[in-house]
Amino acid sequence: MRLCDRHGCNEPGNCPAPKSPNSPERWYFCVTHAGEYNRGWNYFEGLTAEEAAEREAAETRTADGYTESRHHGWAGPGDGSRSRDELRALELLELEVDADFEAVRVAWRRLAKSNHPDVRPGDKEAAARFQAIQAAYDVLKAAEDARQWKPAV
Repeated sequence: MRLCDRHGCNEPGNCPAPKSPNSPERWYFCVTHAGEYNRGWNYFEGLTAEEAAEREAAETRTADGYTESRHHGWAGPGDGSRSRDELRALELLELEVDADFEAVRVAWRRLAKSNHPDVRPGDKEAAARFQAIQAAYDVLKAAEDARQWKPAV
């Protein structure tokens, strides 16, 4: 049995991770330390938003049959099933990526109340934030509705 490569850990190391980009050498971590290793990893690091969108489009263009398979719809929050738009919306609502929809609703109400144009008349920045908060809620609501959708048998 191989042990986790994290210093001081005695758990089995059954999760391989590259030591550096494009390197065949691997670290072997336990599940806990593999999650810690991958937490800050950003595939699009160093790219502008346009370059990142272009790379994403180029990579999904060749995998048409594998994008958003309907049978993966059972997945819940926090397990990699969130889209980039959902992640941006959660960030705007100041929530973690694994937040459930009840937390989304609470954050939306809190932020909408504090930035509503009736509460802050004449404040154009607050009005823009309010519109962004509404758009973020709409994105998350649509995603939640799609997750709740069950096909007729």
